[in-house]
Amino acid sequence: MARYIFITGGVVSSLGKGLMAASLAALLQARGYRVRIRKFDPYLNVDPGTMSPYQHGEVYVTDDGAETDLDLGHYERFTGVSARQSDNVTSGRIYQQIIQRERRGDYLGATVQVIPHVTDAIKAFARADTDDLDFVLCEIGGTVGDIESLPFIEAIRQLRNELGRGQSISVHVTLVPFISAAGELKTKPTQHSVRELAALGVQPDVLVCRCEQPLPPSERAKIALFCNVPDSAVIPALDAKSIYAVPLQYHAEGLDAEVLRAFGVEPEGSPDLSRWTDIVDRLTNPEGEVTIGVVGKYVGLQDAYKSLNEALVHGGIANRVKVNIRWIDAELFERDHAEIAPHLEPCHAILVPGAFGERGAEGKIASVRFARERGVPYFGICFGMQMACIEGARDLAGIAEASSTEFGPTPEPVVGLITEWMGRDGLEKREEQGDLGGTMRLGAYEAKLAGNSVVASIYGATAISERHRHRYEVNTHYRDALENGGLVFSGMSPDGTLPEIVERPDHPWFVGVQFHPELKSKPFDPHPLFKSFIEAALRQSRLV
Repeated sequence: MARYIFITGGVVSSLGKGLMAASLAALLQARGYRVRIRKFDPYLNVDPGTMSPYQHGEVYVTDDGAETDLDLGHYERFTGVSARQSDNVTSGRIYQQIIQRERRGDYLGATVQVIPHVTDAIKAFARADTDDLDFVLCEIGGTVGDIESLPFIEAIRQLRNELGRGQSISVHVTLVPFISAAGELKTKPTQHSVRELAALGVQPDVLVCRCEQPLPPSERAKIALFCNVPDSAVIPALDAKSIYAVPLQYHAEGLDAEVLRAFGVEPEGSPDLSRWTDIVDRLTNPEGEVTIGVVGKYVGLQDAYKSLNEALVHGGIANRVKVNIRWIDAELFERDHAEIAPHLEPCHAILVPGAFGERGAEGKIASVRFARERGVPYFGICFGMQMACIEGARDLAGIAEASSTEFGPTPEPVVGLITEWMGRDGLEKREEQGDLGGTMRLGAYEAKLAGNSVVASIYGATAISERHRHRYEVNTHYRDALENGGLVFSGMSPDGTLPEIVERPDHPWFVGVQFHPELKSKPFDPHPLFKSFIEAALRQSRLV
């Protein structure tokens, strides 16, 4: 029977609950345990798919097509365990399911209430698909005291009683602020947060205290006394130079050992942390440095590109180089008399990431042109591949009005919804295969690579599976014209109708992909495309 670790946060948001959960799971894995992490999001949106990146950050997509919280990306990157639909739920989805059941008459006319109906649904979500696990870590979004999180805290209280002694613990992440004017760390916020959680029926077993200054033994003892935990269960959490140093830091403070002791399990030996020490060594002692220009539309908020940022770091880890990311607003290149060269010349490689909508599109096309003409390594992801095809059509294939129907009606729809350019026979064939045209492609899809292509040599394979999140596709009716202009379609869907990868074999490194490879990259297993891209940037840096 799986043991449960319920993770809550107090005082303020953004304390790093997700990173702590991922690090703890990695430490338990290093001790030989099987783990899975789940995220409970109290907001009423059904899922993050329609939420603004400015408010929510990136939407993380799983193999089975779930649009989830970005914390699931941390979970995957730290554990290597593929997230799935059942690992993220929102209040909106829970209420939606309950209302649907009530409309069907499943409750036989009974009054539907938060307790027991909502709390039962939360508990069912927590306990689903756990038979093959040793530990299930459940992170509750938000902070203790938020009105919207109360049903989740109550569900935890009930579930801990149902599971019985030794089957669950509570880990509470809280803040110990440093007041510079007084020169002191203050423990009162932590005390109040724990008291509020305990008043709701959940007594923490382990406290993780975020602080900017080392936590003296006297302050740890004070927190332990007032919060009713052992001194050893007060775990300091200072800022780390890299998120990938956090597992080592938590282990040094005894987090994994204390969690096991809270379950009544005495830790045996030391965990195998060799993969994390190697990662930190590569980050701390790089043998080179590259600058990557990322031309996007959400550059003011890097959480919108969280997985992309980390995948570039992973590429640097693989090549033992430091990766400096230069975030560039694509709209800069659309203003009157805008000069693109001063912004892109310092970059050893250029990347255009995924996006929705027309804003910044012409600036991204200009970035593609700059990379192609100057021989600078170029990586286009999703929207970035589509812009590469439009640039190729306009500048090399003689299709001056090439555009995307996402931007409005166009006589040359090089990019469009599949329903706009595929004939009825083709659509019916795809529908028979279970791939409906005109809908968003979400989750993992297979692709076939040309055997003599650049990408086949990068992957070391001709059959791959990658995650998608998009509605628009490159129109294969323009394939011949684009290939005559040097843009080769080197990866296609298994039925040969949808372009998945384009490349320029005559360029130092020019690849566009319709999928999101950043979602599958990990620090201990960097995605081959990012590994190769950073390697190309390193070669470029030596030419400058």
